[in-house]
Amino acid sequence: MRIVTLANPDSWYLRDLVRAAGTRHEIVPATFRDLASQLTTGNCRFNSGALDLRSADALLVRTMPPGSLEQVVFRMDVLGRLAAEGLTVINPPKAIEAAVDKYLASALLASAGLETPPTCICQTADEGLAAFEQLGGDVVVKPLFGAEGRGIARLNDPALAERAFKMLEQLGAVLYVQRFIEHEGHDVRVLVIGERLLAMRRHNSLDWRTNISRGASAEAFAPEPQLCELARRAATAVGAPVAGVDLLPGRDGRLYVIEVNAVPGWRALAQATGQDIAKLVLETVAQIAKRSANQVGKAT
Repeated sequence: MRIVTLANPDSWYLRDLVRAAGTRHEIVPATFRDLASQLTTGNCRFNSGALDLRSADALLVRTMPPGSLEQVVFRMDVLGRLAAEGLTVINPPKAIEAAVDKYLASALLASAGLETPPTCICQTADEGLAAFEQLGGDVVVKPLFGAEGRGIARLNDPALAERAFKMLEQLGAVLYVQRFIEHEGHDVRVLVIGERLLAMRRHNSLDWRTNISRGASAEAFAPEPQLCELARRAATAVGAPVAGVDLLPGRDGRLYVIEVNAVPGWRALAQATGQDIAKLVLETVAQIAKRSANQVGKAT
């Protein structure tokens, strides 16, 4: 199967996918920056550099680089048009859009009845301060778009909160203010790969953030049925067949869904579990593409 992979050319994940593909699949690298489209009456072409994206059996998104609003919208539009024409895109464009937008992802998780930390999203410093008080005076402020703990700050001092909110307002940022959940210094990352689930527990004794990029350590973890069910429901809520779901056991005895990542990494998880995750991802992409092709064949 020919799988076009949108990835950083120097990405470890691209190399891992090429290794896992062996001779069974062809991994064809592409980049978001080279995406282009040509329109003529009755026809629309899509390419990345000299690569015709329609030549793929599936397209795997392995990066979501920053860009201007116009660039991001165009890139997602191209993915959306390709998916509408029948190309299997993993994850689907709507799932990627939902997962990278913390407000939309949180709204979808809450609507699905999943336990998430109480959160206020607003645009002014005054509303941010009101949210700070409403949420108990100990909050986590996150950028609406971001990953791996970047740009996240914990605020539990009113004066510092006021300064932070005023600065964010001046920058034109949206204030995503979430109650800090007291925890024991660890969380669980569940990787949903189609019907498969793999998990690791992440610890960080030096930082309240449990991201591996922040120095956390990881160990393999066998999730109980409740965790598995929550992870599946969270991935389904954003529409992602391949998703990294972060679950936080709070000291209050509740299990919170913190985030769903639609472009999840697996390097630390592969090391912790000894599983060939790249192989599992490719198997899932191939299965979805074949199922989609069969459905199109039956329809015609």
